[in-house]
Amino acid sequence: MERSGAAVVAEPEGLLILGGGGHGRVVAEIAADLGIGDLVWLDDDPAAASAVIGPLARCAEPELRQRYGRALVAIGRAPLRLQWLDRLQQLGFACPPLVHPRAWVSPTAQLGAGTVVMPQAAVMAGARLGQGCIVNTGASVDHDCDLADGVHVCPGAHLAGAVVVGRGSWIGIGASVIQGRRIGAAVTVGAGAAVVHDLADGVTAAGVPARVLGPSSPP
Repeated sequence: MERSGAAVVAEPEGLLILGGGGHGRVVAEIAADLGIGDLVWLDDDPAAASAVIGPLARCAEPELRQRYGRALVAIGRAPLRLQWLDRLQQLGFACPPLVHPRAWVSPTAQLGAGTVVMPQAAVMAGARLGQGCIVNTGASVDHDCDLADGVHVCPGAHLAGAVVVGRGSWIGIGASVIQGRRIGAAVTVGAGAAVVHDLADGVTAAGVPARVLGPSSPP
């Protein structure tokens, strides 16, 4: 993992973004705020963004690797995000974390490759975030939390200290998790839920307090 306490991707060179939907446009605006002017997208939907230059598979073309040494995956679905992130790194792209200049990341926190921290979000002391995580607008990850690869903490969601979240889990908008709880892999926590008990792998939980409703289907 890379250690991060400030805006990580701040050099003037360009950035290749995989995914031209809403999340991709947000990532592009963060990159622009960090002074990155040369931005292009790859997306299998050519109408997804104005600067889409081709499908996702074009990332394997040597000329793109030569022009854009850095790339990020801006795909909402965690399995696809992690699949393409792994592919980019195999191809030799640097995939640094991206931190908005108006977010706070503790100098003692660690962010994995391709993780994005949105405006007004906070990642506190000793927190460890894996690859391809998203800490969305106004969300917070408190001290000593441990988030596995692909976790998405949605806008306004809050994790108290020492929370553990498994691979690919989705913490819904406005949800809260009390200190020391363990959330398994591929879990969906509903909007506004209050998690006060541990959650096993692959479940959906919602409500106050959060109760298991059935199997998970992360967005």
